Amino acid sequence: MGWSFHIVRVGGIEVKVHVTFLLFLGWIAYMYGRVGGLAAAFEGVLFVSLIFLCVLLHEFGHAFAARRYGIRTPEITLLPIGGVARLERMPEKPLEEIVVAIAGPAVNVAIATLLWAFITVTGGFAESGFTHAALDLPTKLLGINLWLVIFNMIPAFPMDGGRVLRALLALRIDYLRATHMAAGVGQMIACLFGILGLVGNPVLVLIALFVYFGAASEDSMAQFKSFSHGLRASAAMLTHFQTLPLYATVREAVKALVHSGEHAFPVIDLQGKLRGMVTREAIINALRQSGPQTALSGIMRTDVPSVHYTMPFERAFALLQESQCTALPIVDSNEQLIGLFSPENMKDLMLIQKALAEAPEEELEVSDNPPPLPTNHRIV
Repeated sequence: MGWSFHIVRVGGIEVKVHVTFLLFLGWIAYMYGRVGGLAAAFEGVLFVSLIFLCVLLHEFGHAFAARRYGIRTPEITLLPIGGVARLERMPEKPLEEIVVAIAGPAVNVAIATLLWAFITVTGGFAESGFTHAALDLPTKLLGINLWLVIFNMIPAFPMDGGRVLRALLALRIDYLRATHMAAGVGQMIACLFGILGLVGNPVLVLIALFVYFGAASEDSMAQFKSFSHGLRASAAMLTHFQTLPLYATVREAVKALVHSGEHAFPVIDLQGKLRGMVTREAIINALRQSGPQTALSGIMRTDVPSVHYTMPFERAFALLQESQCTALPIVDSNEQLIGLFSPENMKDLMLIQKALAEAPEEELEVSDNPPPLPTNHRIV
């Protein structure tokens, strides 16, 4: 995720903090400081930091549960609205999804239990009580963790409860229908939150929007997964593409950009070997900052992964998202460049797959043999 900073790596999982989270902490310090000075600002930042520590442990619960089923979690990012654990894929079996989904709230239950035991032993309830205005820190954290459990188990996407509902439905019906039904339940709950928010707490309106669009996004992703099942990267391969030589400059890249309409160009050396990718954004920025004589070798990306034409479609799509590039090069078994994997082609393929789904007698044929080396790509 852009604008995120690495802070630590735990168990092979990179923990990041989004810049907006740091701004949020700064705002908390300012608001508390206005009321009670430096001591209050420190107390406010400490309290919010401990809340997000609980959120981070919640996300680690998901990550370590997913690891049991061979699913990696490359990173966890802290945002002002909570934490996001980026799993490389979702569990395919309903029972596995249930385990991974409830693992996060289970961590909050464990934290709340430990806090309850601590407060009981130290007599915290006797001194402050739940209704007292000056609740001590452990008591407030106990309440927050209980609230996290209740909120996350609401049966609506993108909360954990929505995934549990989908998994329970998927035990009896197919995954796509289960997701559609669970998303519908979530959107009904969102509408209820919206109505209550309009006549009461405005925060519920924001939660309603979050839940409604989260449910719609999950439904769309399920359709994508259903349509792309069994397909390989070659199914959405662009073979009419333009390459740029390694010795070219931004001037030549601008010409290619204007006349081709493409957003990313493979850069090859004199032997035709792929050396990197240069994007439209990099070309425009270089033109603005250093001029048209800038060498492409200085602005191209060399960290963009190549996709083998037999790679599963979903994996290629995940790599495209991780790379944050507008297209990925597709290669054959000899590492020869044979095409590009781009979002535009994926959208077209999804439309085709959807149309074919409405015409059962038609089938989309995808060959497992390597496609012939295209002769229609151009080199500037």
